[in-house]
Amino acid sequence: MALFKCLDCMLPPHGLIEISEKVYFFDFSVSTKVLNTVADLQARYSGLSFMVFNFKEGDTRTQISDILSQYDMMTVTEYPLPYEGCPILPLEVIHHVLRRSESWLSVEGQQNALLLHCERGGWPVLAFMLAALVLFRKQYSGEQKTLEIFYKFVPTELLRNLTPFNPKPSQLRYLQYVSERNLGSDWPSSDASLDLDCIILRFLPLFGEKGCRPVIRIYGQDSSSSTANMGSTLLFTSEEQAHYYQPDECKLVKIDIHHRVQGDVVLECIHLDDVREEMIFRVMFNTTFVRNNVLKLGLDEVDVMWDARDQMPKNFEAEVCFENKNGTESPAHEEFFDVEEIFNDTVDAQDGLLPK
Repeated sequence: MALFKCLDCMLPPHGLIEISEKVYFFDFSVSTKVLNTVADLQARYSGLSFMVFNFKEGDTRTQISDILSQYDMMTVTEYPLPYEGCPILPLEVIHHVLRRSESWLSVEGQQNALLLHCERGGWPVLAFMLAALVLFRKQYSGEQKTLEIFYKFVPTELLRNLTPFNPKPSQLRYLQYVSERNLGSDWPSSDASLDLDCIILRFLPLFGEKGCRPVIRIYGQDSSSSTANMGSTLLFTSEEQAHYYQPDECKLVKIDIHHRVQGDVVLECIHLDDVREEMIFRVMFNTTFVRNNVLKLGLDEVDVMWDARDQMPKNFEAEVCFENKNGTESPAHEEFFDVEEIFNDTVDAQDGLLPK
């Protein structure tokens, strides 16, 4: 049986697309014709009750939500689109959507169906949630293959207009969180709080002859705030300690952070000169799934600008290092000093400072 079936086979690709039994989503090309599609849906499937998830910007209730709620067959819930610019929902929200979907579809004695829709600009979030849903329900396997299937519904040029970054690496990380849950481990009951010690960068891109002036910015939930808020705030910036690293120094750079983080975290690395800033990479992760107090990231595991990937060194690496609960530093942090010492000894030897 094919994964997708077009409900309105007379007018493909317009109409709704079925990804599994009683689970549908609006093809992005028909979002402006939602009302006609819903009216047709009601006429054809009058016995179904729909739970509608609408992904939208801001806190204001949308017009589509108001209209769909007028149908007795539809119950509408809206979720915010990006998390600090990343087309991923916070892990707690992902968990809520997936469990609610499973509960709704498994009610005995009722003809329940699920319908997903996104506002303009929200397709990357919708594609991610569709992939998460079929992985969660074990109807498909392979995070990357599943995500690519849904991205094929949107032209590449349109996708690049929706988000300046290629969001797939961070989205795949969160899909792996979903798959890890499917292997038998429970969803975390609470977000783990970790002390983010430093970030080690290897082979930074060069911006002219001067090298690179990296700045780290960290966004997340303020653990000191008593207000329950699924949004994010700027927790840390290394701008005050920023300086230029010469081309040879860009092979190994350590930036101290020393800040506690919890739950969903967005880490950005930018190049900051006297005139402007240029984004180097971005990554989103959840502290609960950090293993061995270090998050190691290669070029394929960070979000970069669509046209900037070829400008990044192929051997680029980033290691986000956390302190252990007993206060000791991660192995990657200790490894940095070993490598730095070897690197400095090599430079000194070349300068004639060490005996040969």
